[in-house]
Amino acid sequence: MIELVSDPGWELLEELNIETEFDIVKARQSVRQYAKDAGMGIVDQTRITTAVSELFRNMYMYAGGGVVRIQKGMYEGHPALVITCMDNGPGIDDITLAMQDGYTSGQGMGYGLPGAKRLVDDFVLQSEPGQGTSVRVAKWK
Repeated sequence: MIELVSDPGWELLEELNIETEFDIVKARQSVRQYAKDAGMGIVDQTRITTAVSELFRNMYMYAGGGVVRIQKGMYEGHPALVITCMDNGPGIDDITLAMQDGYTSGQGMGYGLPGAKRLVDDFVLQSEPGQGTSVRVAKWK
């Protein structure tokens, strides 16, 4: 698993395992509630929830699950909600290609990763074939 190191100043709100479709639903609900608790408006709540839903689904479908870490704290000078998704899946062979609209390695429409990136304020993706994938998204308050 590729682990993206957390800032020591970030508060851990929750860490969840994604192993079933029910886990995806639970994690989505948690992210939406933390976004609301952080004072985000309904539009930003929807953006972050939609973005992480895609990431959770990808972890489940392509990697058999993974770990989600939900944190809050200062991120690039902004108070933010920070969600990190890590898995032990097959990894992504070509990140540049995977980030292009319309590309899919499965049966989706190919808008998941680039779409998720457009919905958040910061998006970091690290992946190595055979080592897994980690994605961190942040949404400012």
